[in-house]
Amino acid sequence: MKTKFAVILGMAAMVVAAACGGGQPEPVVPAIDSTAIRDSIARAEARRRAYEDSVARARAETERLARERAEAERLAAAMTAEVRTMLGTMVNFDYDKSAIRMGPDTDVLQRKLSLLQANPEVMLEIVGHCDERGSDEYNMALGMRRATASKKWLTDRGIADGRITVRSMGEEQPMNPASNEDAWAQNRRDEFRVTAGGDRLVKPAGM
Repeated sequence: MKTKFAVILGMAAMVVAAACGGGQPEPVVPAIDSTAIRDSIARAEARRRAYEDSVARARAETERLARERAEAERLAAAMTAEVRTMLGTMVNFDYDKSAIRMGPDTDVLQRKLSLLQANPEVMLEIVGHCDERGSDEYNMALGMRRATASKKWLTDRGIADGRITVRSMGEEQPMNPASNEDAWAQNRRDEFRVTAGGDRLVKPAGM
């Protein structure tokens, strides 16, 4: 009985001691600054948006430059094709003649002259042709005179001699195989072919 009473007294003493501050102090919980947290989140969000905007602008600029390059390449290819066509335009001759005819043929050569001046890397081959009348030997010589006449017209106006080569096909490659005046008029011609420097061609201003 005494033992039970002693235990009860001891427990009561412990309760009293705890009530009087004899136990461990409670931990101090720091105050939470919700405004600072919100500001920090807002700054982080602003940095994220700024980064995303920067990435979007860089992507848009890259795409714009790519479109501009593609368009420039398209235009350059179209101009090159146009200039090659102009350089390839034929001139024709009167029967048994090798003189350059005034008018449309000199106009054609004048355009070639301007294009050759604007594209100094271009080299040409001129091939002279004849109609079927006359001997093979005569027509080979006549075709060479015709090719040489076109070359001389250009070199006399400043195109370097080494940029243009000439040869003759005589009557061997008719454009029109018929045997009449219309066919013969087509077959008496000089053909022009770009042999070098024709990958990227330009037109002079005003052409």
